Amino acid sequence: MQTIQDYQKVFISYLEDYSRPKDPENLYMPINYILQLGGKRLRPVLTLMTADIFDADYKKALDAALSVEIFHNFSLVHDDIMDDAPLRRGQQTVHEKWDLNTGILSGDAMLIMAYQLFENYEPKTFQDLAKLFSKTALEVCEGQQYDVDFETRDDVTIPEYLKMIEYKTAVLVGAAMKMGAIVANTTEENKENIYQFGRLLGIAFQLQDDYLDAFGDPKTFGKQVGGDIIENKKTYLYLKALEFLNADEKRRLEQLFSVQLEDNTEKIETVKQFFVESGSAKATQKAIEDYTNQAFEVLDRLTVSDDKKQVLKMFGQGLMTRKV
Repeated sequence: MQTIQDYQKVFISYLEDYSRPKDPENLYMPINYILQLGGKRLRPVLTLMTADIFDADYKKALDAALSVEIFHNFSLVHDDIMDDAPLRRGQQTVHEKWDLNTGILSGDAMLIMAYQLFENYEPKTFQDLAKLFSKTALEVCEGQQYDVDFETRDDVTIPEYLKMIEYKTAVLVGAAMKMGAIVANTTEENKENIYQFGRLLGIAFQLQDDYLDAFGDPKTFGKQVGGDIIENKKTYLYLKALEFLNADEKRRLEQLFSVQLEDNTEKIETVKQFFVESGSAKATQKAIEDYTNQAFEVLDRLTVSDDKKQVLKMFGQGLMTRKV
């Protein structure tokens, strides 16, 4: 087994070799820009790690890992357009740095490029990877639509929200791990269990992302802190706060989430105060811990050594306590 840093180093080298300048420049330059902005490289690392855990040469999973990373960044380019987000990983978003049409077209090209990478595998592996990818990509789109719909609804429930983040974020984490298992040609049981481990970890990861959006350090978080509050997104923090607040406080919070302001400084601070004083912030941290522990329970069903299970557990614990 390699370290996380080893997987990252090998993957980044592979990505850099892949991201060479091509024509037309105005199509590929934005793609290379978003791919080289950095980020956690969580999903491709999980693909490589999973292949290694199931006793394959992890480098054979590099194309699958790259496909996952390109698709993830494609979704970010289009999400940033939909959210009119100014920053991604502390830098200008693609549509801000170039323009809207460039963002749309470059994103479209990235989706095709992600599929194209599966052509480097044998037919059976190609088929299994493409089938999983198609299912996952459609679920990510469904999750994004739920997210958009929730912005104009005032009756979003916590189960609905959890389904949204499962589709928008968690299924791709699960798929990233299952792709590594597919490349390793492990048992169907192992493939399914590692998918469930990734899916549950992905839910915890997104809940942590929501928490950091409100309470993270802008220097390390890399995105606009309070962005979800500005966009009036009904996150777990918001929904839990409504559950805990008294009638007057609930109306005040709902009123804050019904307006768009020029200066959101006071709104962000007031909402964060509601999150803390209602107990919502602590409830969100508890949910992160619960989903992480559910993921760890799945590890018992994997037919790999205890040492390898411990590697996966340490990775999950790192995600639960991350600051970025």
